[in-house]
Amino acid sequence: MTLRLRLRSLPVLALCVAACGPAPAADAPPDDGWAGEVLPAPLERPDFTLTDTGGRPYDFLAESEGKVALLFFGYTYCPDVCPVHMANLAAVLDDLPPRVVRDWIEVVFVSTDPERDTPERIRSWLDGFHPGFVGLRGTPAEVHAVEDALGLPRSLVEAGEDDAYFVGHAAQILAFGADGPARHAYPWGTRQRDWLRDLPRLVRETVPGAAEAWPRGLSVPTRPSAPPGG
Repeated sequence: MTLRLRLRSLPVLALCVAACGPAPAADAPPDDGWAGEVLPAPLERPDFTLTDTGGRPYDFLAESEGKVALLFFGYTYCPDVCPVHMANLAAVLDDLPPRVVRDWIEVVFVSTDPERDTPERIRSWLDGFHPGFVGLRGTPAEVHAVEDALGLPRSLVEAGEDDAYFVGHAAQILAFGADGPARHAYPWGTRQRDWLRDLPRLVRETVPGAAEAWPRGLSVPTRPSAPPGG
C-alpha cells in the first residue's frame, strides 16, 4: 500500500466510532439545506493505494478523479451500521439514472477487518447491495495510515472468542465532491431521503458539466422514512 500524504493541519474529525452498535439517527437538515454534517474544515481528498477485491492496486485519488467519492470504513461481519449504510446507498443509487451512477459516483468500502474479510467475502457482500461498489483491503497498519491521514479514529478489534469479535470503526461516510475535498460526513442513521436530496446536488454542484448534462425531467423521488436509516 502506498500513501502519499497531502493533508495539512486538518482538525481531527469528531466522528462517532462504532463497535457496530446503536447511534442516534440524523435529524432535520441544517440551515444550509444539506442533510450531511458539515465538517469543521474541508477535508482534502486523500491520496492512497490499497488492494481491490480482484487483487489489483486501487489508487483512490486517480480512480475517483472527477467523481463524487463516498468513502466508508467498515467490515462485512458488522451487524448493523455497515449493512444499513450500504443498503441505503444502494437503494438511492438504484433511483438515479445509470449514467449518473456509472460516470459520476464512486462508492468505496475499506475493510477494517482484513483477518476475516477476504477479497472473495468482501466482493460477495458488496454485490449483495450493489455490484458497482468498490471494496478495498490492506494490512491493519495500511488501513490505520489512511485513517490517520483523514483524521479518523483508528479502527479497533475488540476482545472476543476465536473469530467472534466486533471491530470499532468510524461510523460516518465521507462525501468527497468531484472538485476534490469533502465538506460533509453522513453519520449512522442518515435516511435514504436525505441521500436522495444531497447526492444529486453534490453531483450537480461539483462534477464539471453535470448540471447542464443532468437528465432532463429527472425528478428525485422522496422516500418515506423507514427505520433504521431508511
